[in-house]
Amino acid sequence: MTVDPEKTSLALIKNVTGFILLGGKSSRYGSNKALVEIDGMRLVDRVARVMTSLFHRTVLLTNTPEEYGSLKLPMVADLIKGLGPLGGIYTGLRTMTDEAGFFVACDMPFLSAGLIRHMVEVRGDFDAVVPRMDRMLEPLHALYSKRCLPAFHEAIGQQQRQILKSFPGLKVRYVDTEELRPWDPELRSFFNINKPQDLPGQEGS
Repeated sequence: MTVDPEKTSLALIKNVTGFILLGGKSSRYGSNKALVEIDGMRLVDRVARVMTSLFHRTVLLTNTPEEYGSLKLPMVADLIKGLGPLGGIYTGLRTMTDEAGFFVACDMPFLSAGLIRHMVEVRGDFDAVVPRMDRMLEPLHALYSKRCLPAFHEAIGQQQRQILKSFPGLKVRYVDTEELRPWDPELRSFFNINKPQDLPGQEGS
């Protein structure tokens, strides 16, 4: 299979909202990692550059909007505080006007526009589209439709914050490793920053 790894020249995706999850406390990192720079660009700016090149609307999910005003993107605070990423995804699904949203974490510096577009294109009538590498799922680089809301609402009512626990009640389209690699051969899309040592060039520090 031959693919264009980025597909950046294609039209903006009109029927899906792009969301950037910025609700984490970055407790392992020690400061707001979304504002950490890689090659002179903040993590959040790197993520926003890819998402705004893909989606007709990109929204920041954050409880600290004062930190991201320079991006000049719409922002939404969690409808229910203290739920972690599930709270952000739930908020996005509740507030968006599109029928589906693509959600990414703010600490993924090497997103592939081509892979994200592919995941949107294969959604069909599935409730969610989620990467799956062996048995590892990546729920924070995934598409969710409004049809996920009842399952997520039930999880919240049961004080269950793990997104994966809701998957048995959803129709999920898994994108496995062999389908991911043509778009992202080294699977760099799923590299994320949890602590300073994770920054490129800091592995031995």
